[in-house]
Amino acid sequence: MGYSLSRTLIGSPVTPLKTGTTKSEPVPTNLHKVLPCIGLKTVSQIKPQPTAPQSHCDDPSWQVPAHNATELNPQKANYAVCVFVLNEGDRLKSQLAKMQPYLPDADIILADGGSTDGATDPNYLRSMGVRALLVKTGPGKLGAQMRMVFAWCLKNGYQGVITIDGNDKDGVDAIPRFVAALQDGVDYVQGSRFIPGGKAINTPFARYWGIILVHAPMLSLASFRRFTDTTNGFRAYTPKLLADPRIAVFRDILSGYEMHYYLAVRAARLGYNVREIPVVRSYPPTGKTPTKIHGFRANFGILQTLAKVCLGGYNPAPQLGNK
Repeated sequence: MGYSLSRTLIGSPVTPLKTGTTKSEPVPTNLHKVLPCIGLKTVSQIKPQPTAPQSHCDDPSWQVPAHNATELNPQKANYAVCVFVLNEGDRLKSQLAKMQPYLPDADIILADGGSTDGATDPNYLRSMGVRALLVKTGPGKLGAQMRMVFAWCLKNGYQGVITIDGNDKDGVDAIPRFVAALQDGVDYVQGSRFIPGGKAINTPFARYWGIILVHAPMLSLASFRRFTDTTNGFRAYTPKLLADPRIAVFRDILSGYEMHYYLAVRAARLGYNVREIPVVRSYPPTGKTPTKIHGFRANFGILQTLAKVCLGGYNPAPQLGNK
């Protein structure tokens, strides 16, 4: 299924509102179809609803990578915390142990890019209370893993989706704060180590200044909203945002790190309720840095991707009836 590129983000006209936000793009004319898909109703459809959570649509037009899904434990929470892994070994095991106190707040869903280190053994994950293991078998990197687990969570009726890396760098004690923000009506929650209450521990020098001087300012400019920690993958989203056709997350073009950057920009530009909350991200003081981004070529690729996001290069084509 093809998608053409559309309007650029930088330089497009916006109308300031009195509240200090920007005027959002028009709501799609097909919301009578979209709202039921994300668990909402139009005025003419409102009826008494059962108390049990309802499944969200599994739209056949969604481009979701091939994967295997293994359910390990029953669903117990209304929110899911999705852990992205690829051969994280003992780092994953350490993180899962730290997450045990927060299982009542959110079910753990493991989104595996194809690990071969044995750390994602289903029997072990079951003993750690993991709700499900999703293993990507199709093409793509982090963005493909995200599409895989987003689709699974929407299909299973979760009321909010939290994302976190599985390399034991993030302070998992923030999980209840993400859940609280979602319950407070925030659609996109961004974790930040650079706001009061957050901590950046042993952040590599080049990465620290790259975020402060380049990455965060560029995404903030494109979003018309200040972001402080735009490479941090500790975030949360509502089903309404993830199923919005104006965002259209389920496209093969969103297969790498661009998914994180793109969601931040589109959520802000479309007028969603966006909030940063303090988190801790800690790198080991010595030894190898746990990251999948290595070398000049990889870092230059990040800058290219960032520029494309800021210029609207991943925006979906406008729908019929929307200008």
